[in-house]
Amino acid sequence: MSTTTLRLPSELRERVSRLADKSGTTAHSFMLDAIAERVANEELRQAFLDEGNARVAKMLETNAGLEWNEMREYLRERAAGGSPGVPKVKRWRE
Repeated sequence: MSTTTLRLPSELRERVSRLADKSGTTAHSFMLDAIAERVANEELRQAFLDEGNARVAKMLETNAGLEWNEMREYLRERAAGGSPGVPKVKRWRE
């Protein structure tokens, strides 16, 4: 395992130490867990953005997509426990 030095402001270091003590762990372990959690969240966020960008690119390439009003109604019905039909893909520009 490699070593990285973090220079923390004293106020942040005190907060980390206090919370680590209350959690029954060391400050080092607390910071490792926090970094790992942030990395996992950022990976999910980046995957979400990448998928969205790929979908927009496909829409622009094919000139086809879903109409928002139909998709919104579909999502509302699904959220209410219904089983609505999936909106149809339509050409939106020529």
